[in-house]
Amino acid sequence: MTKQVIVTGARGLIGKHVSDRLRESGYGVLELDIAMGHDLAKEAFVREWFAAHPAAALVNLFALNDHVDPARASNRLMDISLDSFDRFLNLNLTALFSVCREFARNNPEGSIVNFTSTYGLVSPRRELYGDDEKHIAYGVSKAGVIQLSRHLAVHLAPGVRVNCVAPGGVKHRQSEEFQALYGRHAPMGRMMDVDELFGIVEFLVSEKSSYCTGGVYAVDGGWTAW
Repeated sequence: MTKQVIVTGARGLIGKHVSDRLRESGYGVLELDIAMGHDLAKEAFVREWFAAHPAAALVNLFALNDHVDPARASNRLMDISLDSFDRFLNLNLTALFSVCREFARNNPEGSIVNFTSTYGLVSPRRELYGDDEKHIAYGVSKAGVIQLSRHLAVHLAPGVRVNCVAPGGVKHRQSEEFQALYGRHAPMGRMMDVDELFGIVEFLVSEKSSYCTGGVYAVDGGWTAW
C-alpha cells in the first residue's frame, strides 16, 4: 500500500517542491493549504479533516512569514502592533499545535516533521534588513516550534516521532544585493536552492529515521555554526 504523507502549506514554494518530490519517490500526498480553502487556524476544520484522512507522516510547512519586500510595513520594535505579534503566534504555534495533535489523535504511529527557521535558533542579522527589521514575532514563534516539537516528541513516543527542520534562507526573488549580503554570512557562500531541502524531509518521513525523535536538523549552509 502506498504510504500517505500530509503536507501543509503545500502550495507554497517549499511545500510544492516537497509535495512533487514525495510523489516522485512513491508516496501519496494529501495537500493542505490556505490557497485551497483550508484554514488551519480553525480547530473544527482541523479536527474534521484529520479524522477523515489517515496518513503515515505529516510535514508542516504552513506559516506566517514577513518576506523581504520593500513595500511591507515597518517591523521596527517600536512600531509593530501587538495584533501583528499575536498573528504570528496564533498561526505558527497555536494552529501548529492543533494540527500536530489531530494527526497524533488519528494516527497512533507515524512521523511529524515541523519546520522552524534559523531565526528560531539565532537572531536575524540587522545588516540584512537595512533600516528595518525582521518581525520579532517570527523568530519568537519559530523558537516555540522547536520546544513544541520536543515536547510532542517526548509525549507521543514511541508511536509518533516528531522532528524539526531549521532551514536557512531559500533563494527566491530576493534582490541580488540581498543574496550577496546573505552569502557573505553563510559559510557555504550562498542562499539555499529549494531542492536542497528534500533530502532531510525524505529521511525523516521514512523508516530510515526510525530512532530519530526530538531532533532539530539545521539545513542552513553553516549559518548557525559561526
